[in-house]
Amino acid sequence: MSDEPGSILVYVGLDRFGDGLMKLPFARALRSTWPKARITWLAGKGETVYAGRLGDLVAGLIDEVIQNAGIGLAAHELLRRPLPDRRFDLILDTQRRAMTSLVLRRIRHRRFVSGTAGWLLSDARPPRRAKPPAMIRQMLDLIEAATGRPVEPRRAWVSLPDAIERQAAALLPDGRPYVAIVPGAGDRRKCWPLDRFIALGRGLEAPVVLLGPDETEWQDELTQALPQARFPFQESALGADPGLSLAVARRLKVAVANDAGMGHLLAAGDCPLVSLFGPTPAGKFAPFAERLTVIEARSFGGDDMAAIPVDAVAAAVESHLRG
Repeated sequence: MSDEPGSILVYVGLDRFGDGLMKLPFARALRSTWPKARITWLAGKGETVYAGRLGDLVAGLIDEVIQNAGIGLAAHELLRRPLPDRRFDLILDTQRRAMTSLVLRRIRHRRFVSGTAGWLLSDARPPRRAKPPAMIRQMLDLIEAATGRPVEPRRAWVSLPDAIERQAAALLPDGRPYVAIVPGAGDRRKCWPLDRFIALGRGLEAPVVLLGPDETEWQDELTQALPQARFPFQESALGADPGLSLAVARRLKVAVANDAGMGHLLAAGDCPLVSLFGPTPAGKFAPFAERLTVIEARSFGGDDMAAIPVDAVAAAVESHLRG
């Protein structure tokens, strides 16, 4: 753009918890690209976790959140003007349904950027032509289209309350090479076998185990197998709070995680990551981490997570530690 937009509207349908985690790099890139703009995040078809559970993580990145706006639901919306009292310098349409994009174009704006119909409705296109497989890369293309330049790899810092940072420092004091193992996932088919995580953990100087509320059944076995491990979420009254998770991520040398929300949260904390994939495609769902190693079961003969050998994961962890 020839001049910086003062106001930006970002449209999403809705954001569940996993969606919000995956989109954090996009929110960070927005603020890095336009540090002075007023950014409004609009959930047209439902709620967004940026108005709730993940609200603290986007404080300073997003200035306004609107949810349940009733925009992009039906064709008759084309007969009226959504947000009739508002005007935006730039609208970024993160979805690709033509009717919804046409409705969004009815909002008063100076520039409209959308990947719908091969960018046919957009005022600008990104430098690349082919649609990238990763959802987050598709979203970052909107910024590249609007600016005409690649998104900078350094993204805006997510600010956390001092109390959260202090608690993470007490849980994981300075001076040790902490390596996290994250054995859980919402879909257990995406979990590397627990005994493999244990075997990996036994070779670590300072293992950290990140267990969510649905994985506490594994704590006794992991505690017995890895007596030297720290369990920060179980040792804190906050549990697996997103803010504490991000603060913990910043104190890790590297983490090993399945294809799950925690991997995306660790990546948002700029933690080097070894990401394990089996039945889901890494090209589409890999976290947007600056230092990322992806290990796929298909490289070892199948999509079952058990196909991934401990040696391959251990070698990736050692590479990150050396780096």
